[in-house]
Amino acid sequence: MEGVRQIGAIRFIVDHNVGKLAKWLRMMGYDSLFFNGEDDSSMIATALAEDRIVLTRDTHIIKRRLVTSGRIRAILIAYETPEQQVKQVITALKLDIHFKPFSLCLECNQPLVERSKGQVGGRVPPYVFKTQQQYMECPACNRIYWRGTHWQAMTRKLDRIISHQGKETI
Repeated sequence: MEGVRQIGAIRFIVDHNVGKLAKWLRMMGYDSLFFNGEDDSSMIATALAEDRIVLTRDTHIIKRRLVTSGRIRAILIAYETPEQQVKQVITALKLDIHFKPFSLCLECNQPLVERSKGQVGGRVPPYVFKTQQQYMECPACNRIYWRGTHWQAMTRKLDRIISHQGKETI
């Protein structure tokens, strides 16, 4: 079932002013397009056409008729740090942080595909090849992922953010 996105799942379009938030959401498995354009109308059109929730710090986008009428869902991100931003989105939408963790490419948002050790030979550092058994690859950008120290650090950071949910105000 590689390359198939879950129908009915929450999908986002993340404005350039909160760009790191896209990686956090992808880390949790949420389809999150990064919008780097200057034409907000294009972002709004994509959100409408693809049923995506807009995440932005731009108050002008929040005031657009398609947003105020409810045709497009949008969240005005109130915080500057990615950690606070992800907390805000998780709280506002009651997101499951364990939705489909590490199932999307953090760079290009494509569903990752399992690869055998033999399929990644010569494409990962020798130490990684010797010590890791499970690999995932992005079919679009060919980036290879494995559960090394970087993955462990991201998991701990996400768990820390979530463990503080409800214990403090965002």
